[in-house]
Amino acid sequence: MRCLAGIDIGGTKCSVAVGKESGTDIEIVDKERFPTPKEPAQALEALVETLQRMLKRRPEAVLSAVGISCGGPLDSERGLILCPPNLPKWDRIDVVTPFKETFGVPAAVQNDANACALAEWLWGAGKGTKNMIFLTFGTGLGAGLILDGRLYTGTNDMAGEAGHIRLAEDGPEGYGKRGSFEGFCSGGGIARAAVPRLREWTAAGRTSSILAPGQPVEEVTAREIGLAAENGDELALEILRDTGRMLGRGIAVLMDILNPQKIVIGSIFLRQEGILREPMEEAIRREALYYTRQVCEVAPAGLGEQLGDYAALSVAKNLLRTDAGNDTAKPL
Repeated sequence: MRCLAGIDIGGTKCSVAVGKESGTDIEIVDKERFPTPKEPAQALEALVETLQRMLKRRPEAVLSAVGISCGGPLDSERGLILCPPNLPKWDRIDVVTPFKETFGVPAAVQNDANACALAEWLWGAGKGTKNMIFLTFGTGLGAGLILDGRLYTGTNDMAGEAGHIRLAEDGPEGYGKRGSFEGFCSGGGIARAAVPRLREWTAAGRTSSILAPGQPVEEVTAREIGLAAENGDELALEILRDTGRMLGRGIAVLMDILNPQKIVIGSIFLRQEGILREPMEEAIRREALYYTRQVCEVAPAGLGEQLGDYAALSVAKNLLRTDAGNDTAKPL
């Protein structure tokens, strides 16, 4: 049984998955999660030991490659994690070598947006496309780019930082910039945008189910806004429709620059597509060139809430598609 291993390293939890390949598809046959140890060395040791234990449970498994997904910044070429905000002690930590040396197979690391893009391209909503963009649209907003049948990471792994694009002169802050794409279209950005509107709303004597009785306005979350919108709350619907319009503006920029066949969006779009899609499409029609928008479909992540489970596995799969001689990915 030919298998791939996927390692996901997060600020609060880590996970290890083993996937069995079947033709062009993959099935997750085992998975374990645990809280992220405080020290990088302890975390890597625990991840290696977990994968060893999982493979022992399946003696028929033949491991082909290990893929690692982690928040950036990182150096994928040298296999280094470069002190991400959620992993401050992980400064120039080599996460690839321990797996190569222990298991004797190829290993590689990609940032989580790139890993999700690969997963959706290989097995999800982007399958069969040549040019695809994946947008995270979760806690933050990042993009993974599949261009001309290959993952595009840029000169130093910084390609796809779409959240830093400024969409307005002012607005909620995201990625250190007010009015940025991430400021408008992320969980944190939606919550920050809601605070002044909630204050104005309540000051006018109006009520909203967004807030629980006695809850400070500053503690509102995107999840609470989404739940209120699903229940028909007027202010919550207004906030999410405005988010949809800004999502469309950002997407129009990406459409015009990169001319993709498909833009796949995860997390919040998965849960709130029914509210976000109409204002998003209205903004795309207004902002994007006719010929770019005509050939591009916007779709929710095909792997749904399981996307994170497949992301690191896709890094391993993509690694096996490289030429041994020049490390250049072959288009599917």
